[in-house]
Amino acid sequence: MKISGFTIIRNAVTYDYPVVEAITSILPMVDEMIVLVGDSEDDTEELIRSIPTEKIKIHHSVWDPHLKKNGEVLAVETDKAFQLISPDSDWAFYIQADEVIHEQYHDAICKAAEKYKADLRVDGLLFNYLHFYGTYDYVGDSRKWYHKEVRIIRNDKTIHAYRDAQGFRRGSEKINVKPVDAFVYHYGWVKNPRQMKEKLKKVHVYWEDSDDKDTSEKRLAGDLFNFNEFDSLRPFEGTHPRVMENRISEKNWHIDLDISKKNFSPKEKLLYWYEKKTGKRLFDFRNYKII
Repeated sequence: MKISGFTIIRNAVTYDYPVVEAITSILPMVDEMIVLVGDSEDDTEELIRSIPTEKIKIHHSVWDPHLKKNGEVLAVETDKAFQLISPDSDWAFYIQADEVIHEQYHDAICKAAEKYKADLRVDGLLFNYLHFYGTYDYVGDSRKWYHKEVRIIRNDKTIHAYRDAQGFRRGSEKINVKPVDAFVYHYGWVKNPRQMKEKLKKVHVYWEDSDDKDTSEKRLAGDLFNFNEFDSLRPFEGTHPRVMENRISEKNWHIDLDISKKNFSPKEKLLYWYEKKTGKRLFDFRNYKII
């Protein structure tokens, strides 16, 4: 069995993406790692080259500044990276620049990939998610955070990234997947308040033509991001991946968050209560079909 990893990255240094940790976290599971480096204004390529492995294959791309709706430029770049993986690979492992896989899940992931390699009904593997927020101590636990998504897909070039590359489809059809007992740790909302605001101001251009509350003028105003605007958080009680240890130890900001408060509408409150009671998420958008 051969697995190729692939990712896209642009301006990793400026916006402090944990891309080195992301890539390093899946290196033990992949035979090659395709890194598509966008036209950056910093030392992103040098950062990628600093990773001590021969598995990485760096390619270059220029992001289209005219793609300004629903983050579609991310899907375009992801598809470019997917096309670059070796044709003899069975699976393609997609990791975003702010996502990390805990080493405790490596064995389960590899076993699932081996188990379904010959079952051509299975287009991909579905992962669980933890979304960290503000600091490394809290995770979002409301319905606003997607709780599952596909991160391993079959090496079938009829499959493509969907919308802002959150998931994948084949044409307009959802792909068939099997769940894997593993989590993706998403650190995209863990930054100091100034860096978080700077990142939002820079990347919002890729949603300029979209009706997205996250890119509203109010959200982009000022110099510091207000992390107190959340609906529900819970403490993180597990361990972080080993590759994150240095980054976590170097954290140089403090945020006071009162996680006892919940900011829900009556409908959201009921759905939240039902999910916590039963483990089932009603009316959930699924960008995949579990078979």
